[in-house]
Amino acid sequence: MTMSLMMIRRAMLIAFIAALIAVPWVVPALINKFWVSVIAEIMIWSLFAASVNLLFGYVGLLSFGQALYFGFGMYGVAIGISTFGLSFWPAFGLGIVASVAIALVAGIFAVRLTWHYFAIITVVFSLIFYFFAVSVKSVTGGDDGINFTLPPTFSFGGYTASFSNETFQYFFIFAAVAFCFFLMHRVIQSPLGKAFVAIRDNDTRAELIGLNVYQLRLIAFVMSGFLAGVSGALFAFFGRYASASYMFYHVSGEAVVWAIVGGAGTLLGPVVGTTLFIVIREVVSTHWEHHSLIVGVMAILVVILAPTGLVGLWNEWLARWSAREKVPATRTSLQSEP
Repeated sequence: MTMSLMMIRRAMLIAFIAALIAVPWVVPALINKFWVSVIAEIMIWSLFAASVNLLFGYVGLLSFGQALYFGFGMYGVAIGISTFGLSFWPAFGLGIVASVAIALVAGIFAVRLTWHYFAIITVVFSLIFYFFAVSVKSVTGGDDGINFTLPPTFSFGGYTASFSNETFQYFFIFAAVAFCFFLMHRVIQSPLGKAFVAIRDNDTRAELIGLNVYQLRLIAFVMSGFLAGVSGALFAFFGRYASASYMFYHVSGEAVVWAIVGGAGTLLGPVVGTTLFIVIREVVSTHWEHHSLIVGVMAILVVILAPTGLVGLWNEWLARWSAREKVPATRTSLQSEP
């Protein structure tokens, strides 16, 4: 990667982060305060789509069961607060631990399989626990869900910070999601991430060079469960609510579409895909009830015209631009030589 290309990407990332930081003040002044909550929701769902991307984009495993870990994150928070009377942080931790634990159990069986067999078994696990959650309505509330009152997030003396303050809620979600994406970036750039990519490209060769394919797939599976669990816990705090309907496999399917359209195998692809479709949903649904048709058509067009996703297409364009810039510079340096 050339220096100019790195500088462009770094400048764009800084501008993107600065724009997100300015949202609580700029968006209400330019559009409507309602969109601050929409952007917070987009960040949560982007993290959920990132859990799909980690498996599919970097390990080559297409999961339709991520809603299971999202739901466990939600219910860990909701049951922890409403049933056990936990405060914010223990409930948050319970949601994440529950998601990681169920991801470990499901992953032990699922990662033995690949291709459509893997996709099918992830759907099966999701359906099993969905119907279980619906059947034990006394505990989970079923499709009606569980409502709960938010405990304070921080409390120092007379000062209390909680999600009831929309600005605090936004920045807490922003910080949590940004931290998870940073962790994912570090993993991708590490030897572990390179091993994931090696398995994605050719698992047989990866095994021949000494990589434990089963173990590495299981690690990736649990990590994706962690990301989905964090997003589920954040969504529970965001909505003060948990429902079994979020454990159904169609929720996983939406995340798969977001990740693929945005750009599977790219760090910010899920962010772009999630943003595109949620903004379409919010804008079009107020005027037309069949907005899902537009989403479907756009997804089909992107998959056909940009198989690497929108971010992949952008990266390819930047690479071509950088190559064109490099060629004239090389010719000029050659002409200047005596």
